[in-house]
Amino acid sequence: MKGVLKVITMSIILMMVPLTGMAADKYKIGVSVPSADHGWTAGLLWWAKKATDELAAKDSQLEFFVVAASSGTKQVGDVEDLMIKGINALVILPHNPATLQKVIEEAYAEGIYTVVVDRELANPAQDVFIAGDNPGLGRVGAEWLAKEMGDKGNIVVLEGMQIPINKQRVDAFNEVISKHSGINILDSQPADWSTQKALSVMENFLQKHKKIDAVWCQDDDMLKGVMQAIKESGRTDIKTVLGGAGSKDIIKMVIDGDPVVRATVTYSPSMIASGIALAVAGVKDETLGNLYHKPTRLILGAELVTKENAKDYYYPDSAY
Repeated sequence: MKGVLKVITMSIILMMVPLTGMAADKYKIGVSVPSADHGWTAGLLWWAKKATDELAAKDSQLEFFVVAASSGTKQVGDVEDLMIKGINALVILPHNPATLQKVIEEAYAEGIYTVVVDRELANPAQDVFIAGDNPGLGRVGAEWLAKEMGDKGNIVVLEGMQIPINKQRVDAFNEVISKHSGINILDSQPADWSTQKALSVMENFLQKHKKIDAVWCQDDDMLKGVMQAIKESGRTDIKTVLGGAGSKDIIKMVIDGDPVVRATVTYSPSMIASGIALAVAGVKDETLGNLYHKPTRLILGAELVTKENAKDYYYPDSAY
């Protein structure tokens, strides 16, 4: 009888011991991104769905929840809902880092493996941060433009939204251009990474400045508005327009040998897919490939895309 009681007692104790270190039946991973209000964010959502579909098909232990928010406030609510679902990991590109700071801190404090993408928090609260190289985007673009212009001529600049990553890009661009005394920046105005706003800003530039040799608009969505304004004006003085981020439409223009749009610089929305891969490795306590340690901060290089290598960056089925 004592032996039976001992077995029963041990069984109860084992039932009470938490399954620390043992594999979960399901790993729930929440992915929160801004809604597709322009091309780059549409690409972000496309890459998020592509990555989660492919990973879930390969591993039945993975369950994903992908949500898109039209505002920072809505995204806060989305993250709270994901936490109620019992997610083990959160991959988030904050709509506005200041608005999302508190709820991301709460998720991280609860032990949810947290990957912050693209827009850095003022007070880091994550296991991993992954982003594109914003200063690099400005620097690489400026170096290429200066060479294409033969170190002389007039440039106008269309900036993005007035948030830190835009300043990083513009500061790096200006620093490089300042070293070329023959190049003059005529104007620099925000167009919020919007095609329509870029059209309006470029129309004003064309009315204001009689001689423009090149345009740097740092973003391929804005480039479309710039090109429309130039076409409608009938101006022929502008020989070079450079955007950035590597949208499929602009890369196709480069591949096809457009005389004005001859390059772009990468800042791919596929970074969200890389963030999801990091979250999967982190929540399963695995390393990536042959790495001995899990990375905590990754900056993806800004690569110059020209006709020679454009096909390596061309994804015709993507949303961006």
